[in-house]
Amino acid sequence: MTNKELQSLVENISQNYFQLPFRHKAQWNSRLRTTGGRYHLKTHNLDFNPKLLHDFDNDILIGIIKHELCHYHLHLSGKGYQHKDKDFKMLLKKVNGLRYCPRFSDTNYRLIYQCKGCGIKVYRQRQLDTHKYICKKCHHHFELIYKRNRD
Repeated sequence: MTNKELQSLVENISQNYFQLPFRHKAQWNSRLRTTGGRYHLKTHNLDFNPKLLHDFDNDILIGIIKHELCHYHLHLSGKGYQHKDKDFKMLLKKVNGLRYCPRFSDTNYRLIYQCKGCGIKVYRQRQLDTHKYICKKCHHHFELIYKRNRD
């Protein structure tokens, strides 16, 4: 999908789900690593991660476009556009957008720790002192369950 096709898709989604036009620029940004998209407050442009096309299906891409358009339309209308704001949460639910981007397949995590109490997993690039840090949910210590050697 080219930038022109992405621009057209964003404009169509904006008109169909928000009944408002998208009058700025939408483009692919290969510098995005872990996020699916980004809304720029100053320019009102949208950037999207091109890995979305390879790692996920169209439903995920559309959900992320809806998420970024929620930021866009709420900011331009002067309402709460941040993730914590009630306006944002309500509009995102109304248009059935994604709250979080799924994890990309090629993230560079070398280490995976798991809590001994609740079993939550923590993905890290740098080592964690398992005697010093504890889980914030259940206050148990972590254990290393996976370590990938450097390439």
